Amino acid sequence: MTNEFTAIVEPAEEGGFWAFCLEVPGANGQGDTIEETVENLREGIEFMLAYLREERSAEVSPAAERRVVTIPG
Repeated sequence: MTNEFTAIVEPAEEGGFWAFCLEVPGANGQGDTIEETVENLREGIEFMLAYLREERSAEVSPAAERRVVTIPG
């Protein structure tokens, strides 16, 4: 399964670039090149999704049913 996210990449005042993801608040990245910045953002997105999944899973009732939701592209 492939997920697509929107990366907003901007030049950083101190040089290089910084980026954030519209769909995943808290995920960001920075780097000397756009490619490095986007790769760091990808890692940030993976981290935030894993963190949120773990944190929210602790709140789930044992009686809750889990389902996978697929959003077509």
